[in-house]
Amino acid sequence: MTSERAIVKAILAYLNSLPCCLARKRWGGGMGVAGDPDIDACLRGRSVQLEVKRPGEKPTLLQLKRLEEWRQAGALVGVVVSVDDAKSLLAKEGW
Repeated sequence: MTSERAIVKAILAYLNSLPCCLARKRWGGGMGVAGDPDIDACLRGRSVQLEVKRPGEKPTLLQLKRLEEWRQAGALVGVVVSVDDAKSLLAKEGW
């Protein structure tokens, strides 16, 4: 099975290949906010926050809470397991 790290790397490569997009892996640690999404991106001026999971895995309640906070602030949010999931999420927004 593909590691979460490999999935994140592939999604970052895809997002950063898009015009007007900058995407970074958010690293946890003492200065971070527990539960924040794995990928922090800006696409055409809009925040995109993605929680990455391996197929079959689910986000924690804290991760879902953080995604909802981002959504309420206007970000496009989602839980994705592949580049295709990320593409589908963006397509729903017309990107």
